[in-house]
Amino acid sequence: MIYLDYSATTPVNDEVLDTFVNVSKNYIGNPNSLHRLGVEAKELIDASTKQMAKLLGVKEKEIIYTSGSSESNNTAIMGVINKYPNRGKHIITTKLEHSSIISPLSYLQNNGYDVDFVEADENGRVTVENVKKLIRKDTVLVSIGAVNSEVGVVQPIEEIGKLLKDYPTIIFHSDITQAVGKIKINLENIDLASISAQKFYGIKGVGCLIKKENIQIEPLIHGGKSTTVYRSGTPALALIVSMSKALRLALDNLDQKYNRVLELNKYLVDKLKDIKEVHINSNEFCYPYVVNLSIVNIKSEVLLHALEKEDIYISTQTACSTSNYSMAVYEVTKNEEYAAHSLRISLSYLTTEEELDTFVEVFKEKIKELDLKNESN
Repeated sequence: MIYLDYSATTPVNDEVLDTFVNVSKNYIGNPNSLHRLGVEAKELIDASTKQMAKLLGVKEKEIIYTSGSSESNNTAIMGVINKYPNRGKHIITTKLEHSSIISPLSYLQNNGYDVDFVEADENGRVTVENVKKLIRKDTVLVSIGAVNSEVGVVQPIEEIGKLLKDYPTIIFHSDITQAVGKIKINLENIDLASISAQKFYGIKGVGCLIKKENIQIEPLIHGGKSTTVYRSGTPALALIVSMSKALRLALDNLDQKYNRVLELNKYLVDKLKDIKEVHINSNEFCYPYVVNLSIVNIKSEVLLHALEKEDIYISTQTACSTSNYSMAVYEVTKNEEYAAHSLRISLSYLTTEEELDTFVEVFKEKIKELDLKNESN
C-alpha cells in the first residue's frame, strides 16, 4: 500500500495506541467521580492537560476537549454567536475554509447574519489590508484558518491576530488543524483555535478548542460536569491522554520532519512537472505537506479510483467537502477547470522516495490509459 492522503487522516503512532490501551485498561474510573479511581483518573487527565498547554503555549484552563475539529469549529462559531447576540451580526471568513466552518456560517446567513469573504490575492493568501477593509462596527467574529487543507496555502494569522487586537469586540478564531504538528504556530494573538488529534498521528474522535481565558462562549453541549463548563460530558480519558502523547511526539524534531517533507515535496514536484497533462496548483506560499494538481481532461474521481485499484491512495478535495468544485483551488488558481479537476497528494515524513517513484509511474500509466479511453469514446 502507498498512502498519500495524510491531510485527511494520519495512521496512529504505535506509542500513542499503546498509551490509549494502557489507560483504557488501567484507569476505569470517571474523572469526575469522588472515589479513588475517579481521583486517579482526574490526576492523569490533569497531567495530560498540563503537557498539552505547555506544548501549545497556552494555559491549562484554556483547553476545551472535543470530539475533533468539526466540533471545535462549530463550538467556536456558534459559541460566540450565541454568547453575543446583540454585539453584531457580521462575520468575516474566507473561501478557503473547511466545510465545518462554511456550513455553520451558511446556516447563520440563512438566519439573518451577514458573512463577508475576504478576497485572496493571486497566490490564495489573505492580506491584513483586505481583512481590515471588511471590518464593520457590527463585526462580531473573524474565522480564518492557518493552513488550507486542499492546497496547503499558509495564511498570515499572526499578523491578522495583531490587527484584530485593535478591535476588542471582534473575536478571532482560527482552524489550525492542518498546522499543528507540521509547522510552528504562535497562538498569542488568536482567541479561539481548533485542533484534531487524527491529523498528527493520534486517534480519531478527539480534539480540542483553545479558548483564551478572557473570551466567553456559549456551550453547544449542556449538562453534566466535565473538564470545563464549556463542553459537558464524561471526559474521554484514554483519548485525551493519547492526544497529549501524540502532540508531544509530533512536535519532537519538528524542524527535522519539516525539512524531510520539504525534500520529498521537491522530489515529487520535479517528477510531476515532466508529465505534460499535469498542472500543479500548489505554489510557493503553500507548505510542503500538500501537492495539489489538476488534469483537466480526466475526472478526478476516475483517476482516484484507478490508483486505488493499484493500492495507491490520494484524494480529490478534503474528505469532508460537500461540493464537486474546489473553492480553495479556484481561490489559488482563478481557473474553474483546475478547480473542477483537482487532486490532492499529501505527504508525511514517513513517506519514502520509493513510494513516490511508484506513484508517479503508476500515475503516468493511468493517465495514458484514461486518455486513450476518452479518445475512443
